Amino acid sequence: MYLWPRTLEVPILDPTKAQRKPVGILHVKILRATKLKKKDLLGASDPYVKLKLSDDRTPSKKTTVKHKNLNPEWNEEFNLTIRDPETQMLELKVYDWEQVGKHDRMGMNHVPLKELTPDEPKEFTVDLLKTGDPNDPQNEKSRGQIVIQLTYKAFKEEDLGKDFEDSMQQAPKGTPAGGGILIVRVHEGQDLEGKHHTNPFVRVIFRGEERKTKTIKKNRDPRWDEQFQFVVEEPPTKDKLHLEVVSSSSRSLLHSKESLGYVDINLNDVVNNKRTNEKYNLIDSKHGRILVELLWRAAPPKS
Repeated sequence: MYLWPRTLEVPILDPTKAQRKPVGILHVKILRATKLKKKDLLGASDPYVKLKLSDDRTPSKKTTVKHKNLNPEWNEEFNLTIRDPETQMLELKVYDWEQVGKHDRMGMNHVPLKELTPDEPKEFTVDLLKTGDPNDPQNEKSRGQIVIQLTYKAFKEEDLGKDFEDSMQQAPKGTPAGGGILIVRVHEGQDLEGKHHTNPFVRVIFRGEERKTKTIKKNRDPRWDEQFQFVVEEPPTKDKLHLEVVSSSSRSLLHSKESLGYVDINLNDVVNNKRTNEKYNLIDSKHGRILVELLWRAAPPKS
């Protein structure tokens, strides 16, 4: 275990580096947090973690919310695209979830990627600070710690000269000739609401094959960030992908499951464009939406 120092020096970042091509993937596993501070009136907190790389314009990723827990365990994994491992840092912010109003920030810190060796997982125990300034007197007060595991996977040299999006569009060897792989990334839901409970998960159905995301309890704006793959023998230009958001509860015998809305997505666009990333309004839902990213990787041509 690696104990990260409290007096962390934050390097000055060059904003032009954000335009660089990707050089690798950062695998982040948010393991747990310890000794978080009480934020709620009843003496507890509902923590979740936001994470992103510095110099990255993409939205932050989020863990699930752990209700009434000052020592939460997540064990949740995320992948982030690295463009400059020498200057970029992993930014971590822990928030206390509130059903109404602004979510309070419980602590923050940064981990420089230059501390990582490619392909070697490394565990960090990071002190949570009040501000990003290591010399701020407010940072002398303990706010708990967060434990994470990081692994830097560098792209191979032969891949660095290729366009990143293009290199990700081809299915691996062994995929049926003329076919490919449909990749479904279920990112998040918004304004979901059930009549009896709101513990949403997503059913992903393609050609009769069904996959499911994890269930996130008591959350109208869940963040799943889960990926599924379907191998097909021909491009699914005439197929539809069915997504249904469902809420489940073991406490309600009469209403253990209820639908929060669904959407059917035509796959012709993703086959032609290789990638789509859209927010869909859910049918049979007042305001519910779901953000879904689709990728089509065609089988490599016969050599």
